[in-house]
Amino acid sequence: MISLINEKVTKYLIIVFLSLYIVLGIVNLFVFNSELSGVGQRWIVSINGKTGFMNEVNPMTLIMSFAIMIGLIIFASTVKFRLVPEKKRQTVFELLFEFYWGIVEDAVPNPKYRKPVFIIGVSFFLYVLVSNLLGGMPGINVSPLSNGKVSVEMFTDTWYTPTSDLNVNAAYAISVLIISHVFSAHSKGVWKWFKGFFEPIIFLLPLNIIGEIAKPISHSVRLFGNIMGGGILVLIVSYMLKYFLIPVFLWGFFGWFVGLIQAFVFSLLAIAYIGSAVE
Repeated sequence: MISLINEKVTKYLIIVFLSLYIVLGIVNLFVFNSELSGVGQRWIVSINGKTGFMNEVNPMTLIMSFAIMIGLIIFASTVKFRLVPEKKRQTVFELLFEFYWGIVEDAVPNPKYRKPVFIIGVSFFLYVLVSNLLGGMPGINVSPLSNGKVSVEMFTDTWYTPTSDLNVNAAYAISVLIISHVFSAHSKGVWKWFKGFFEPIIFLLPLNIIGEIAKPISHSVRLFGNIMGGGILVLIVSYMLKYFLIPVFLWGFFGWFVGLIQAFVFSLLAIAYIGSAVE
């Protein structure tokens, strides 16, 4: 009986969502004058009236990042783990945790570091996943205009995704690099960790350093390219077709399917990088 009610509710929700989407598309087609302005650009605010890397911030990145983290914390507080699962949410999370724990056991040889690596990997997966999923849902986005003002787009673009900001991805990738070397120095000893840069021969020191620097670069750029490029492609096609038919598929493909894969890849690489550094 309960399953039948859930199926009916799901069907009604899908019908309501599609109806609302069509209505918004009609409104956008005949009411709003959509222009492809600010595509690929970011709303940047200067802190001290100066320009430069340390004096500028992206407000949307900060707002959405904190919103996602707070949302995940609130959602996690509502999940109660019991000996006998009473809700499907507990079952889903148990399957997710078991899956990642199996990966961590295979990737991290030292049992002492498996729990922290597991926490890091799952945390990255959940944050990146939610960020990417926002790119598959119509919402509010802000983009700069040529006259110096900003344009607030409502339901003519997807929600702003923090993972489309290279600074966010680079910060997480660099943190993975730092954590991997801290764990490596702690497990091997500082001297053995330092000596590893000169192995197998001292002349390979420059290549070893380049290899370590390349890890966070590839780790962050891979995620940034997929999310940012997919978002721009969806926006252009949506503008050409006035947000009907194909944009729905593209939003779902790049936001949900590709977003899920990229979240898994990012967290998997984080686990692999840290696991390969410890003994």
